[in-house]
Amino acid sequence: MEAFCGSRFWDSNLSIHTDNPDLTPCFQNTILAWIPSIYLWSALPFYLLYLKRNNRGYIVLSVLNRFKTLFGVLLWCVSWADLFYSFHELLQNRTPPPVYFVTPLIVGITVLLATLLIQYERLRGVQSSGVLIIFWFLSVLCAVGPLRSKIMTTTAQGPTYERFRFTTFYIYFALIIAELILSCFKEKPPFFSPVNTDPNPCPELTSGFLSRLTFWWFTSMAILGYKRPLEDKDLWSLNEDDTSKIIVQQLSKEWDKEKAECKQKEDVTYMKKSNNVLNHIGDGPEEAEVLIRDKRHSRKPSFLKALLRTFGPYFLIGSFFKLIQDLLSFVNPQLLSALIGFIKNKDAPAWWGFLIAALMFICAVVQTLILHQHFQYCFVTGMRLRTGITGVIYRKSLVITNSAKRSSTVGEIVNLMSVDAQRFMDLMTFLNMLWSAPLQIFLALYFLWQTLGPSVLAGVAVMVLLIPCNAAIAMKTRAFQVEQMRYKDSRIKLMNEILGGIKVLKLYAWEPSFSEKVLEIRKNELRVLKKSAYLNSLSTFAWISAPFLVALTTFAVYVSVDENNILDAEKAFVSLSLFNILKFPLSMLPQVISNIAQTSVSLKRIQQFLSHDELDPNCVETKVIAPGNAISVTNATFSWGKELKPSLKDINLLVPSGALVAIVGHVGCGKSSLVSALLGEMEKLEGEVAVKGSVAYVPQQAWIQNATLKDNILFGQAPNDQKYQNALEACALKTDLEVLPGGDQTEIGEKGINLSGGQRQRVSLARAVYSNSDIYLLDDPLSAVDSHVAKHIFDKVIGPDGVLKGKTRILVTHGISFLPQVDHIIVLVDGKISEMGSYQELLKQNKDFAELLRNYALDDDIEEDEPTMLEEEEVLLAEDTLSIHNDLADNEPVTNEVRKQFLRQLSVISSEGGECPNKMSTKRRVCEKKPAEPPPPRKNLNEKLIQAETTETGTVKLTVFWQYVKAVSPVISLVICFLYCCQNAAAIGANVWLSDWTNEPVVNGTQHNTAMRIGVYAALGLLQGLIVLISSFTLAMAGITAARTLHAALLENKFHTPQSFYDTTPTGRIINRFSKDIYVIDEVIPPTILMFLGTFFTSLSTMIIIIASTPLFAVVIVPLAILYYFVQRFYVATSRQLKRLESVSRSPIYSHFSETISGASVIRAYRRVKSFIDMSDQKTDENQKSYFPGIVSNRWLGIRVEFVGNCIVLFAALFAVIGKNNLNPGLVGLSVSYALQVTMSLNWMVRMTSELETNIVAVERIKEYSETETEAPWIIEGKSPPADWPSKGELEFVNYSVRYRKGLDLVLKGLNLQVHGGEKIGIVGRTGAGKSSMTLCLFRILEAAKGEIKIDGVKISEIGLHDLRSRLTIIPQDPVLFSGTLRMNLDPFNKYSDEEIWKALELSHLKRFVSSQPSMLDYECSEGGENLSVGQRQLVCLARALLRKTRILILDEATAAIDLETDDLIQMTIRTQFEDCTVLTIAHRLNTIMDYTRVLVLDNGTIAEFDTPANLIASRGIFYSMARDAGLA
Repeated sequence: MEAFCGSRFWDSNLSIHTDNPDLTPCFQNTILAWIPSIYLWSALPFYLLYLKRNNRGYIVLSVLNRFKTLFGVLLWCVSWADLFYSFHELLQNRTPPPVYFVTPLIVGITVLLATLLIQYERLRGVQSSGVLIIFWFLSVLCAVGPLRSKIMTTTAQGPTYERFRFTTFYIYFALIIAELILSCFKEKPPFFSPVNTDPNPCPELTSGFLSRLTFWWFTSMAILGYKRPLEDKDLWSLNEDDTSKIIVQQLSKEWDKEKAECKQKEDVTYMKKSNNVLNHIGDGPEEAEVLIRDKRHSRKPSFLKALLRTFGPYFLIGSFFKLIQDLLSFVNPQLLSALIGFIKNKDAPAWWGFLIAALMFICAVVQTLILHQHFQYCFVTGMRLRTGITGVIYRKSLVITNSAKRSSTVGEIVNLMSVDAQRFMDLMTFLNMLWSAPLQIFLALYFLWQTLGPSVLAGVAVMVLLIPCNAAIAMKTRAFQVEQMRYKDSRIKLMNEILGGIKVLKLYAWEPSFSEKVLEIRKNELRVLKKSAYLNSLSTFAWISAPFLVALTTFAVYVSVDENNILDAEKAFVSLSLFNILKFPLSMLPQVISNIAQTSVSLKRIQQFLSHDELDPNCVETKVIAPGNAISVTNATFSWGKELKPSLKDINLLVPSGALVAIVGHVGCGKSSLVSALLGEMEKLEGEVAVKGSVAYVPQQAWIQNATLKDNILFGQAPNDQKYQNALEACALKTDLEVLPGGDQTEIGEKGINLSGGQRQRVSLARAVYSNSDIYLLDDPLSAVDSHVAKHIFDKVIGPDGVLKGKTRILVTHGISFLPQVDHIIVLVDGKISEMGSYQELLKQNKDFAELLRNYALDDDIEEDEPTMLEEEEVLLAEDTLSIHNDLADNEPVTNEVRKQFLRQLSVISSEGGECPNKMSTKRRVCEKKPAEPPPPRKNLNEKLIQAETTETGTVKLTVFWQYVKAVSPVISLVICFLYCCQNAAAIGANVWLSDWTNEPVVNGTQHNTAMRIGVYAALGLLQGLIVLISSFTLAMAGITAARTLHAALLENKFHTPQSFYDTTPTGRIINRFSKDIYVIDEVIPPTILMFLGTFFTSLSTMIIIIASTPLFAVVIVPLAILYYFVQRFYVATSRQLKRLESVSRSPIYSHFSETISGASVIRAYRRVKSFIDMSDQKTDENQKSYFPGIVSNRWLGIRVEFVGNCIVLFAALFAVIGKNNLNPGLVGLSVSYALQVTMSLNWMVRMTSELETNIVAVERIKEYSETETEAPWIIEGKSPPADWPSKGELEFVNYSVRYRKGLDLVLKGLNLQVHGGEKIGIVGRTGAGKSSMTLCLFRILEAAKGEIKIDGVKISEIGLHDLRSRLTIIPQDPVLFSGTLRMNLDPFNKYSDEEIWKALELSHLKRFVSSQPSMLDYECSEGGENLSVGQRQLVCLARALLRKTRILILDEATAAIDLETDDLIQMTIRTQFEDCTVLTIAHRLNTIMDYTRVLVLDNGTIAEFDTPANLIASRGIFYSMARDAGLA
């Protein structure tokens, strides 16, 4: 080296042991000058490869670029000037050492390369180059030392020395600084880059290198989020690479490749097999073996491989950063040991200390930057994974066969998308721990061994022993979680039913019984929560005490093994900081492994789903067909799955273009299957199918999307108003539109919940009509609608004169009356076509078809003698839907009612057996015709039924925290804080003691009273552990107490809330309070508070310790605290809103998905698969749009908060160096090792604040619903009526008026009437006349506006609600049953004996059914009584009434006709069993009340007529006209 440089390479006296250090010229000219060059050349190949692959268009030459290039060329000139100067010296016979030739040459070539790179980057569209920024930064860094020493030399030796080289160096230095500054600016965006039409592009792509490194580009959003709550429009669009379009495409490509590879391999093995079989026709054992072996080889396509190929490379960049970060994390303990050594050594030059402090800071900052880059890569990979998996599953769900679809329910498939994809996402963050944890453990142990020798093993043993404890606790906690989930689910299910049937509970006064049931479940749920709280406090104890126990055992062993082992500050604190590093990987490793286990299960499930069979797109030929035909099927056999037996056999069928073909047959003979076969939905086992032209399909169960009615009909086609109106007209939807609150802009709920069955079917038909296709496959569209509507639709749409005439129509039908008008009839029997032909031909053959007709044509004449059917039908329709609004007064629409009403109509339709044409109901309908009335005037269109839910925005008020503290109890809250203080005091005490111990003087190579030292240290540490245990346990208990009181208050209030609240609030919103918000209070808030208090006190104790050891530090605390506070406020405001947006945008993905699965066949039939995929992608992207800033906000916060933490480290070290003379090494070790840990707690403290603020809202929301106004008290002390009240059953209304809610018109206006005991009164009136309101008033569901009601002379407004309601009996319109035993449904309070219940069942004609069930009275009714028919449910309500048997019975007839039989049974029972009672019947069918004592006719809330039926008919008033319409007069 000396020959090369001409001087010494290294001189420690010059460089280290001096107060004014300098480097030798040789070192400066070689190592320092070469470092940047080595870096650039080694990075070059990778960088060029990257640039080659990423081309973003070129950037126009800008001023900035010209200057950069100019300076680069100048630098090259300057370096080579040095080179030529050396040659010049050579010529003058002053031979310079070789280094003066080599270094300028290398530097010159390198800067030239950098200059060329600047231009190459410009051509590839790089706006800001990280590689070059680092290069210029290194160059400046390496030139600072030489600059200083050159200035020192000049001042020492005068300006003549080496003047030329010094001058060139100064110029060189100025130029590289200029280059560094210039390279920090970013260029304009590339020219010719695809035009960005994005309204709000993500600034990440165009931001500079430094901005990306520190996530500075996110600041704009943080500021915006702080100024006002973020909204959807503020979110940036996703980067191209993160969108579904790109990601799913890549993943699908890889997955298809993987499948193809496997297929190839399989084919190869098959070939081998067949060869073997051909070759040896002997019976030797060898070929058997070959066959077996080959089977094993054919592997399944592995989805994991596809994932790795798609996302692996990107993820590996993150792993590379993690590796660097792991290595850097071990630098600081080494620097700490150097710092302590420096403090010990009194003669050391001061600059050593400053250098160590600076290195500590730089190391920490670099570590922070790299760690967050790693996290960013991991999280983005996770996000892309979720996008990819969601997209692939969605696409698959549109093409899987029906048999595959049956093997998993919709719920399970949606779970694949939500839960399993989420698992992948969560795993990504920690996947690198799989290799990083063992690496960190290994390195930590290595350094510890160096410090303390073999006694480290004792500490490690403790750590390893703690792992199984933690694992056991985790297992147990999981078991508890499962159990608790079970209770939670059953509680929510029960609440759901209670809220659904709340009106019935109020009418029967059954609330206490149900309230008790809920509280019982809740008690069990909290019991399990308590158990897991015990466990959790144990694991917190283990987690907090672990590092301490490890340190204690290690130090104790180390000191006891050998007298001469001295515990000094260096050893103690360096090993403590190493133990702290160890803590993280040891606790993470088991967690990562269990995560991986879970994810592998998810992977298997997804892979299995993706490997399902797909529908063969070519099973239906669409191009070639015999001319003149639209559909031809030859010798075809179909089944629903390859393994199932064929459900259609030997089908031969030719349908000429434009024909109308009906398919008839018994239930289950394969009519719908035939339609599915034509759509290509079934497996074609043999034969040919051809369908020419576009297809429209109307399924038997109408499939309605959650969109506006208009969107459902347009179904993605271009709007054309004329065509649209025609479709509405033809499908008889005009009248329905008048009734729906928003016309055709009405938002239809999921599964079409707010339409009746008939309306849904007509919307589905209108969609087909609008699509204007060539071929129409109509699968029984007429069964769900009333027969008049069916006739209208047949005439206007399907029949020979309908809208669709001239199209090919295939109609599955049960309506015999339509058959004479069709061209061909196909009769199916057991999956075979038994006969085909026209109506007349088939009648002549007198085979299956004729028999079908005889079975079904019960009374087919009704259709003919009703010429005016249509108008009346429309009225009926309108009336069905209108009654909902008007009944509830003033057209104030009420969702729950609407929903119930429609559900009711639905259930009726299903119970009437959708299959057989319903002549009975037609007849009935005709008799109950009511005179038409004009529909009420349309309210403004967007009158919302339901007020939108308010979402909280902005900061959370302190009052909410105070409410939670009150629920916990303020005293306990103070106790908890006090315990936390004690716990931290004990921890500080232990560490101060340790630092004092390390300062104990060494006498003859040993330390004294080690036993006492160890004892006190152990006592303090264990005390800390004990307090941790107590405090975390108290906190958990307090949380459970709070949860109990909050839930009880909410439940109590909800049972006392008046009915009007439930009418205007969707059940979902109330259920949400009971599920989501209670869950947050149970399980999220307590651990968050625990973490928050923990981190808060840790940070506090760090500050205290640093200030105590170096009081100067107090000066810096204020600015750091302000910085910290600002970052925290900005972050919390932004991230809270981002979280909200993310959770709001998440559910549409899943609901759209489950909708798609259920409507897959319709989507395929209309060939809309592509656009549905786009919709799903767009929904996923919308969700990721709010998720991505959420990730970045965490990175942004992390870098800023950790910077504050790094400053704390810097100042703690700096002040230790400054105050070196009056500090002992123990204290310095203590304060700096505390400072090194503080970053973590500062970071978590902000996160926890944010979590707390996000979640504490739950308390507010529950409070809001616990304080809604309540109805009158259930029981008023001292006002109870006599026990046998009402004994006579007399009713009196005195000047009685009532309204639904404040601010609405009166529904009943000044009613005066008297009913004598035992009278039978029928109440009739048009829709909205106030019939149902009368019953609601009797039960005080509605409270009087003025006037009063007396029963047997007692004013009902003066007694308790339960006293009133339990003495009246009602048989409500809609039979509501609750899940539970039949006995509970009849008698929830267990008041009656078995005999009485059986008696009631016998009278209500249910005895036969119940006694035939194995469990008799304990027969389990499912939710809503689904496992009983509608008729049976109605009879159960009758049985309830018979059990109660009070003097007053109110019978609210079901609007939706229940089957005639049940109706007659109920009427008969009432006539016999309730002879002596007062009966009020709200009648919809006049024939039931013609024999009543009196009839009350209501009109517009007043009494129009009140007399005996005979008199009323004689007086020719309203009643007469109604009776005439019903054919009774």
